[in-house]
Amino acid sequence: MTGATPTQTANSSPAAARPPISNIVWGIVLNAAVPVLLYKLSKRYYSPSEFTALVVAALFPLCKSAFDFIRRRQLDPISILVLLGIVTDGVAILFGGSPRLLLVRESMFTGAFGVACFASLLLPRPMMFYFSRYFVAGPDPQRQARFNAAWQFPEVRFCHRLITTVWGCVFVGELILRIVLIYYLSAALVLVISPILIGVLTIVTMIWAFSYGHRVRLRALGHFGQLADQSAS
Repeated sequence: MTGATPTQTANSSPAAARPPISNIVWGIVLNAAVPVLLYKLSKRYYSPSEFTALVVAALFPLCKSAFDFIRRRQLDPISILVLLGIVTDGVAILFGGSPRLLLVRESMFTGAFGVACFASLLLPRPMMFYFSRYFVAGPDPQRQARFNAAWQFPEVRFCHRLITTVWGCVFVGELILRIVLIYYLSAALVLVISPILIGVLTIVTMIWAFSYGHRVRLRALGHFGQLADQSAS
């Protein structure tokens, strides 16, 4: 399943747990920039329809996901995230454009993502396992093999499930809180508070998740070292 032996993993330094930053940044920029460009080109040259522009923008993450699955037998989580956001936006448009719905619209994606996190806990590996592998291992087969191999340790399994649960609570909670604010505060105040709220929640959760996950990965490398020593003796 993993393609990595304990000895191979043990010989990796703690630096092996560090993500390939350049590949990750390029992937995020690509997934963010191309859909926006397609969206703007569609509205300017093809149709002024908001829904049509979203459909055109969804073509890139949809095609990239299909290409990655055919080529590597795995999905790019960032492409899936972008696609989920576009689909959620499209559903919100289909339901109309009441002032309250427009205010909720920005949080419908985060709410849907939070629900998806909870649903993934029922699967063999939760959603944040794949996001963590993307950020830590990137497209490198050896890094991915090391990352997959660590799943055998109970602490690693608990780590991914806990991080997935926390992200689900944060994003579903943000949606619920925004709905409450919409009904009790003015629209102008909601527009000011909401970006600050989701920004702070996301940054704090991200810092915690990366810090906690990095500590667990380093301990997993230590466990692999112990296994390698036992195999050699």
